[in-house]
Amino acid sequence: MTVTLSHIGKRFNRESIFSGVSHVFQENIHTVIQGSNGSGKSTLLQIIAGNTTASEGQISYSHAGKTIGDEQIFRLIGFASPYMELLEELTITELAAFQGGLKPFRKGITGDHVAELAGLSQARNKQIRHFSSGMKQRAKLALAILSDTPLLLLDEPCSNLDAEAISWYQALVRDHSSDRLILVCSNQQEQEYPFCSARLSIEAFKQR
Repeated sequence: MTVTLSHIGKRFNRESIFSGVSHVFQENIHTVIQGSNGSGKSTLLQIIAGNTTASEGQISYSHAGKTIGDEQIFRLIGFASPYMELLEELTITELAAFQGGLKPFRKGITGDHVAELAGLSQARNKQIRHFSSGMKQRAKLALAILSDTPLLLLDEPCSNLDAEAISWYQALVRDHSSDRLILVCSNQQEQEYPFCSARLSIEAFKQR
């Protein structure tokens, strides 16, 4: 998977958040996107995910030598963030079955495995609405990481996780990082991106 940004910029009303972002993200070169709070790093990730549009510039995707259209990119992306909403009336098993109908899980994994791999086996019959914030974050991360997608986008993935859960997250990414492009947004939290070998600072694209 390759994602190419060409002079990407974003404005809210008349305020420029960032501009002129040109970068090529390539498969198996995992990158952390860094910046202070409010710098626009999450907004850039949302643009890459197709959840919001850029105010300027172009973004293109290719996979296995083929150009991917904007209407197809959803099925190729695993996405997790602390602000992402879950279907809270469902259990983790029901949620995994629902997501599995939209995009498959990685080889050898079924929706029934997700609760176990998320460390949520004891809560498999509990509605998501009754999960703690840490349990919800585990569910979001597991659903994204275990999806069979060539592009994995993680926004501040260690939010609401304790030390044990952070170790779980790092191991899960390590086990499912091959043949993928992984982008992580982080506010200088090194435990969120130990597997990243490249760095992009959004601060370099802000107007002074």
